[in-house]
Amino acid sequence: MRIATWNVNSITARLPRLLAWLESSGTDVLCLQEAKVAEEQFPFDRLRELGYEAAVHATGRWNGVAVLSRVGIEDVVKGLPGDPGYDGVTEPRALAATCGPVRVWSVYVPNGREVGHPHYAYKLQWFEALRAAVHGDAQGSRPFAVLGDYNVAPTDDDVYDPAAFEGSTHVTPAERAALAALREAGLDDVVPRPLKYDRPFTYWDYRQLCFPKNRGMRIDLVYGNRPFADAVKDAYVDREERKGKGASDHAPVVVDLDV
Repeated sequence: MRIATWNVNSITARLPRLLAWLESSGTDVLCLQEAKVAEEQFPFDRLRELGYEAAVHATGRWNGVAVLSRVGIEDVVKGLPGDPGYDGVTEPRALAATCGPVRVWSVYVPNGREVGHPHYAYKLQWFEALRAAVHGDAQGSRPFAVLGDYNVAPTDDDVYDPAAFEGSTHVTPAERAALAALREAGLDDVVPRPLKYDRPFTYWDYRQLCFPKNRGMRIDLVYGNRPFADAVKDAYVDREERKGKGASDHAPVVVDLDV
């Protein structure tokens, strides 16, 4: 079984690439982030033509998550219980579904903006709500994973130059502690192969030639429970999908399971 996660940075802008990738990659389940489209505008019909069902939690403009599956979708949950919301609004950032033998969450963790900003506090609160939401499945016997754009690089090795991020979000001790607390709920970091270069970055800014210079970050993560981690046969970053005109600034992370 092949499972992947991909921040597409607008499914409308990326639809031709997404459809071509689904056809060529053999992916059974895909967790999407930053759909940036209202649910009623989601391309259900185009995906159905390729054999994929879709569960979607999106309201348009920003955010938005989805799970695409060609092995069935059941027990869908939209949003986190206890989601703290931001500025009085509960944002569409998390969606759970059971796809065949595996249960997944597709998550788009808040960016945080700047250290000390209210959005940064929201990010840390959101992590707490996520940990509480996944604890039961993380301890269970069914393969389970939380996949998505975490907007945190777990270690200094997960950024091209730690000095370049000093004082910024995505690398602070508090954010990394939130990741560690999530893992302590019973999840392992499934670290993918990079395919090129020595580190498996998943995100490269559009600016300053970051992709050609490989100035990247590993912020798209797959955190799986023990049954999931034990079933992993391979994991890699599909860096090719970050290339060329019209690419997202994130690459898909692909995991192959023996389930």
